[in-house]
Amino acid sequence: MSIKIIASNKKAYHDYFIEQTFEAGIVLRGTEVKSLRLGHVNLKESFCRIRNNEIFIDNMTINIYEQGNRENHEPARRRKLLLHHIEIDKLTRLTEQKGLTLLPTRIYFKNSLVKLEIGVGRGKKLHDKRQDLKTKEANREMARAVKSGKDS
Repeated sequence: MSIKIIASNKKAYHDYFIEQTFEAGIVLRGTEVKSLRLGHVNLKESFCRIRNNEIFIDNMTINIYEQGNRENHEPARRRKLLLHHIEIDKLTRLTEQKGLTLLPTRIYFKNSLVKLEIGVGRGKKLHDKRQDLKTKEANREMARAVKSGKDS
């Protein structure tokens, strides 16, 4: 099983605590897949919604395929996600809880199929974000110290 990551949503991990993830298929047109193969996608401002027992992703921008013709796709259209009904029911129950949101965390090819990883996230407060940045910086400094100790 080969996985090739196309794009990841670092902003989702910065702004939310991702508690659980789900893998979903996505309904795409031909030129969208070709554009994804070139890595022309943006997940930053995208989010997922549940409507009529179906899940859709909004604001995911897939750039227009340069070699496409008049049948080219619309860059920021709403796209349907493919999940089992049991998973959709579970996500519906989770998002009905206060403060939980559905966010796309990464998009990737899995055996030539495009998959989207959806995270169920709880919003971070400002002090949580600051604490994460402090922890990251401390880890970087420790890694630098270990690396300089090995070189000597």
